Amino acid sequence: MQDADKVFLEYVVKALVDNPNDVVIDRTVDEMGVLISLTVNPADMGKIIGRMGNTAKAIRTLLRIIGMKNNARVNLKINEPEGGTGGMRQEGSSSFTRTDRPMSATPIMKTVDEAMEDLKGI
Repeated sequence: MQDADKVFLEYVVKALVDNPNDVVIDRTVDEMGVLISLTVNPADMGKIIGRMGNTAKAIRTLLRIIGMKNNARVNLKINEPEGGTGGMRQEGSSSFTRTDRPMSATPIMKTVDEAMEDLKGI
């Protein structure tokens, strides 16, 4: 079965997303191997990528294993939705900005003795 990788990917992705009807998978073969392009609904991108890209890495690993079984090199390209930020946060949208305390001018690295003195003053 030549398209085992495509069938596998379709099964996994449709099980992960909320909009399985929007899943589009294109498979091309060239001298470099097999390239599978995945397009999903923009609302489902986070489910496919996963936290820190772990879900995408796992899917790619499994596709490579299927490829090895069929003596082919399989790569997965996840197409970015239109209007996406390319993995970059838009200006002002960072959810990791700390605003609960002001930034101080103290050095970041301290010796153990300096840190202990700071704790004594509390």
